[in-house]
Amino acid sequence: MQVTEDKTRLIPAGTFDAPRGSMAGQGPWHLDASGAEAIIARAASRTTDIAIDYEHQTLLSEVNGQPAPASGWVDPRSLEWRDDGLYGRIEWTEPAKAAITPGPNGEPPAYRYLSPVFPYHAETGEVLDLLHLALTNTPAIDEGAITELAAARMAISTDAQEDDPVKREELIKLLGLANDATDEQIEKGLAALKAGAQQAKTLREALGVKEGDKPEDAVAALKSQATGGQPDMTKFVPKAVYDETAQQLAALKANGDTAEMDRLVEEGLKDGRIAGKATADWLKAQGIAALKAHLKDAPSVAALKGTQTDGKAPSADKGKEGELSDADLAVCKAMGISPEDYRKANQEDA
Repeated sequence: MQVTEDKTRLIPAGTFDAPRGSMAGQGPWHLDASGAEAIIARAASRTTDIAIDYEHQTLLSEVNGQPAPASGWVDPRSLEWRDDGLYGRIEWTEPAKAAITPGPNGEPPAYRYLSPVFPYHAETGEVLDLLHLALTNTPAIDEGAITELAAARMAISTDAQEDDPVKREELIKLLGLANDATDEQIEKGLAALKAGAQQAKTLREALGVKEGDKPEDAVAALKSQATGGQPDMTKFVPKAVYDETAQQLAALKANGDTAEMDRLVEEGLKDGRIAGKATADWLKAQGIAALKAHLKDAPSVAALKGTQTDGKAPSADKGKEGELSDADLAVCKAMGISPEDYRKANQEDA
C-alpha cells in the first residue's frame, strides 16, 4: 500500500491492467483527473463510509455464507486526486492495524496489498466510482509503480457487459432515481425493489392468486376473503319481511300496553290509588311507565275503595258547595296536584 502523509492510494492513475486476471470483469482500466473528480463528487453525497474488508468477503458472503467484517473505513469526504492516483484517509480497525504492521523483529505483516472494487465503462475501461476495498495478499495488478495494488474487482457494471446487458442509465430510470444517482442509491433501490417483489409474492400466496393472474383477480380474491365469500342466505330474510314483522310486533306491543293500562287503572280505582275517571284518563295519556310510577307511590285511600261513584266522594261528605272532602284532599296530596285542578277535573267528569 502506497501511503503519503496521512492518506493511502486507493486507485492508481493512468491505464492499468490485471495480467493474472481479476475476480470479475477485465481491463485495461483507466483513471484520470476528470474521472477522479466525478468519483470525488459522487462520494461527497454518500451517507456512509467506504468499507474495507478482508479478501473481498463482501462480494463472496452471498456464496459462502460467511460474515464480512471490516478491516477499515475510508472517509468519502477525504478522497483526493494526486498525480499518481486517487487517495483517501483510512481508519483501520485494531485487528487490521496488527495485520498490516511488521513484527518487532522484522517479521513481515499478515497483509500487504489493497484491492479496490469499482464499476467501469465496458468499452473505454473508465473507472466510474469506488464501491469498497479489501486487504489481500494476492494482487492481480503487477505493473510498474502500482505493484502494491491488487486487481480491480467488479461489483456492478455501468454499461453493456457480456453477462449483464442492463445499462446504468436504464437501471437508474427503472428505479426512478435521479440521473446522477450514486451506486449506493442504486443498491438501496434494488434492495427495495427486491423487498417489494417478496411482499407481492407473499400477498399472492395468501390470496391464492397465481403469479400470472391479472391485478383485478387479486382484488376480487381480497374482496371475497373480506366478505367471507357468498353470504349464507339461511341466516338472512328479505327487508320487506323484516319490516312487516317489525310493524306487527309494534302493534302487538301497543295493544298489550293498552290492555295492561286498563287493568292497572281498574286496580287503582278499586283500591283508591286513583281518585276517579278524570285522573285515570290523564294517567293513561302519560303512558304505561307514568301510570306504573303513580300506582307505585300513591297511597291507598280507604274512603275511595269500592264507591258507587267511581271514586267520587258522596255529596254528604262535602261541606260547603265546591269544597273538597278530606278524602279528596288526601288524593290531591298523593297525586301532587292542587285542589283547584282536582275540583275542575271532577266537575268536567260530572
